[in-house]
Amino acid sequence: MSTAQPLDSTTTHRSPLRAVARFSVAHRWLVITGWILLLAVGIAGNRAVGGSFVNDLSVSGTDSQAAYDAMRTQFPQLSGDPLQIVIRAEQGVGDPAVRTAVQDTLARIRTSPDVAAVQSPYGPGAAVSADGSTAIITVVFAQRAKDIPPASVQAVETAATGIRDAGVQVEYGGPAAATETGPSGSEVVGLLAAIVVLLVVFGSLFAMVVPLVTALFALGLGISIVGIASAWVSIGTAGPVVAAMIGLGVGIDYALLIVTRHREGLLAGHDAAESIPIALGTAGRSVLVAGSTVIVALLSLFLIGIPFVSALGLASAITVGATLLAAVTLLPALLAVFGGNLDRIRVRPLRLDHGAGRESGWHRWTRRIQRRPWPYLVASSVVLLVLAVPLLSIRLGTADGGSAPVGSTARTSYDLVASEFGPGWTGPLLVTAQYDATASRAQTQSWLDALRSDLATTPGVAAVPSATLNAPGNAAVLSVVPTGAPQDRSTEDLVHRLRSQVLPQAEGATHVGGQTATAIDLADRLGQRLPWFIALVIGLGVLLLLVEFRSVFIPVKAALMNLLSVGAAYGVVVAVFQWGWLSGPLGVRPGPIESFAPMMLFAVLFGLSMDYEVFLLSRVREEYQRTDDAGPAVANGIAATARVITAAASVMVVVFASFLLNDQRVVNLFGFGLAVAIAIDATLVRLVLVPAAMAIAGRRAWWVPRWLDRLLPQIHVEPPQLDPFEAELDPTGTSASR
Repeated sequence: MSTAQPLDSTTTHRSPLRAVARFSVAHRWLVITGWILLLAVGIAGNRAVGGSFVNDLSVSGTDSQAAYDAMRTQFPQLSGDPLQIVIRAEQGVGDPAVRTAVQDTLARIRTSPDVAAVQSPYGPGAAVSADGSTAIITVVFAQRAKDIPPASVQAVETAATGIRDAGVQVEYGGPAAATETGPSGSEVVGLLAAIVVLLVVFGSLFAMVVPLVTALFALGLGISIVGIASAWVSIGTAGPVVAAMIGLGVGIDYALLIVTRHREGLLAGHDAAESIPIALGTAGRSVLVAGSTVIVALLSLFLIGIPFVSALGLASAITVGATLLAAVTLLPALLAVFGGNLDRIRVRPLRLDHGAGRESGWHRWTRRIQRRPWPYLVASSVVLLVLAVPLLSIRLGTADGGSAPVGSTARTSYDLVASEFGPGWTGPLLVTAQYDATASRAQTQSWLDALRSDLATTPGVAAVPSATLNAPGNAAVLSVVPTGAPQDRSTEDLVHRLRSQVLPQAEGATHVGGQTATAIDLADRLGQRLPWFIALVIGLGVLLLLVEFRSVFIPVKAALMNLLSVGAAYGVVVAVFQWGWLSGPLGVRPGPIESFAPMMLFAVLFGLSMDYEVFLLSRVREEYQRTDDAGPAVANGIAATARVITAAASVMVVVFASFLLNDQRVVNLFGFGLAVAIAIDATLVRLVLVPAAMAIAGRRAWWVPRWLDRLLPQIHVEPPQLDPFEAELDPTGTSASR
């Protein structure tokens, strides 16, 4: 085998990505050492100043926020979030020994840090089950859940162990209950599955190791930065797990694309020092564009104006940014360490579908579609539309204690309260009322009694157990227990009914608040803004592809196909997580779709689908520039990328699907939704819809008006040229280096 001709020096010096790659190759050990130090600093910084992860579902400008503001002004001692301590004693909570243990414990809790009030199960308004075996102790903190120091919650739970020592079952629930976050073991399963897939794809041990090491370094750095950021930004409990899921998936995915291109260069006759910069300048460019699209889509969540959702987007964007940094610096350094020995330890013979003159099954598949593109286009579109049908019945909500893992204290307390008191007691509503300060206390009390009566007779209300006036007598707060659980449609309807029909008839300024009402307001706000967000992200994607490919057809086609694939994924998610199809085997509890999930899923999925779009069509464009023949260009481009796209998708599918083993329902939903969407996008869309649409468009797929071409900015990361690997082939497709 002769050595391939070196690249022209004028070409190599014009590419920033190749320059970075050449530096990493030349100083490989310096780069690797720098990454080790960077990761160590990140981990140390997280341990030193990292915060905790909490769910802040508050939404400014909503009725529930107005209720909280009223509570903070008129009832400051009750304006914080509560912790429910559910106790169950077979001998009854009124048993003298149990009563003594409970009262001693309550005395200790009242002196605990940040505790504002404690509702005893033995005083007025006590919550005790009909048979006397179960009671609820409500501990109200001085802050909202996101601001309560974890040590304060732990102090209360530690004090409550005195009740357990008396032989009483003790469980914890409510907004302030301590929530465990962090790795659940699903990450390890995902890694093991990725190892198997990469071994099958590459057939080489070293080639499998490089993407994994790169992804793990990037993930470690990204999660460390997320932990540090949580000290200043309220990031939800699902944030680090979702960020880890996305970072691990795209980290392996991006590295796989670049490593595959590098191996093609080695087989074409280039040495490692030449092949690595070429791979970064071609596949690396696609990765950079795709990753940037993911980051932009995730950061666009800030435009929604809801801190909880924005923080989740920020956490995920940080991990994706870390993967891009690792892909263009650490990955070429690792490849340089292995050099020409990357494929030395093989588990199967090497196989690449690269080369315009090499006939493969992918060539035949694409040409079959090109001969009759319309039936394939219509049939695949119909399949996607059918899968999307459940989306029409989507209902947004927020997970409550009933979605917690079976056996956890949050789930056990929820089930105890629901069975002994009724499902509405797991998430009661708070109604605030502010009256005329000049009214007499007797008149205010009369208004309050009338309001309580109206609430108690409202359909969907099970009870109004308490109503309290403040000291000046100009404000009141009432607890309203729905007949349904917090996630039930009936509870959502009740909140809207109270606001639109009941409270407007009452005296004073009234609002409906509490955790359940806040979750409903969050779902309503996100549902209203979701179409605008989708339009924004699609617009950004269309603009990026328009600039990248200088074509009108390609960005419009990509937008429509991405909508189809994302819609189909949404439909499958609704069928499983809302309708309950296959919920038993998958171990999920049917209920509303997490309110922020559609927005987050769309941001991630749109960016990831752009990954494959850019990678595939960049190769098609290279072929089109080389041959000036649209049909063969599509066939050759798909043949050269189909296996690697399928492999990359397989890695992401197994990684995302492994998160179904996580204990958090929202993480299950994200993992399942991402896995389904990637599987649909990499198969039905990229391998059927794309070749069919490109065949119908022909040369018109690359048309752009001259006036628009002049207006579009030039952002070429890599100078327009023939693929250096293809340049080594003669017209018959035989490598000149053989």
